[in-house]
Amino acid sequence: MSSILEKIVEQTREDISRKRRKIAIDDFNGFGEYHRTRRDFAKALVSRNGISVIAELKKASPSKGVIRDSFNPGGIAQSYENNGAAALSVLTDEPFFKGALTYLQEASSIVSIPVLRKDFIIDFYQIEEARAWGADAVLLIVKITDGQQLYELHDAAKEAGLQTLVECYDEDDWERLDFNRFSIVGVNNRNLDTFETDLHRGVHLLRQAPKGVIRVSESGLNQPEDLVMLSENGIPCCLIGEHLMRAEDPGAELARLIAPFSSDGNHS
Repeated sequence: MSSILEKIVEQTREDISRKRRKIAIDDFNGFGEYHRTRRDFAKALVSRNGISVIAELKKASPSKGVIRDSFNPGGIAQSYENNGAAALSVLTDEPFFKGALTYLQEASSIVSIPVLRKDFIIDFYQIEEARAWGADAVLLIVKITDGQQLYELHDAAKEAGLQTLVECYDEDDWERLDFNRFSIVGVNNRNLDTFETDLHRGVHLLRQAPKGVIRVSESGLNQPEDLVMLSENGIPCCLIGEHLMRAEDPGAELARLIAPFSSDGNHS
């Protein structure tokens, strides 16, 4: 695990301990959003024409600092949906990404497409918390789990009615996956040591996924040609965050990126 991930996980453990003293895990059952019918994340990713984009709401990152000063979660979420997003991803980590659970709730309440909670999930508490604040799915990062923890978290999410996007960074992560259990798998194209991105590294791994697994490319996508390249390599889904967040109009930039894909599922 990289040093930045170690710092984030250590901070996350402290935050969970603090949160438990304020809200017990059983108390989430009393949240209104907890009982809402979940939207089908997997179905949303396979029902699009040519490419399915998970558009991300991301205010900051540890490596880049504040990415977007003017941050209106509801407005951005609605614009994403209006411009063709298949689903949303909302950063909820506060110390390192300046995220918030309120951003998740605001985005989830204003759109009809599924919403993923993107955070550093290491405890069942966070899964119940995600449901209580409006998530339809959660991100599970292979690299921050040990032993059977990845599978235990996946099973807990399933029990809570949430789907999972399982994220790999490298071959070691990939080799830990049981594809009989995971239906949505992503590869983050960013090198955690250098923060450089290489789309081809992700493509190489994702092409190895068995038929039927939904493949998601993450990070470093910023041109329509990148999405066309993914589609041509049998990767019909991607997650785009920082590039959209830096655009003056994130929704309009999303529309530009997916413009090459026509309504019949082919690209021009």
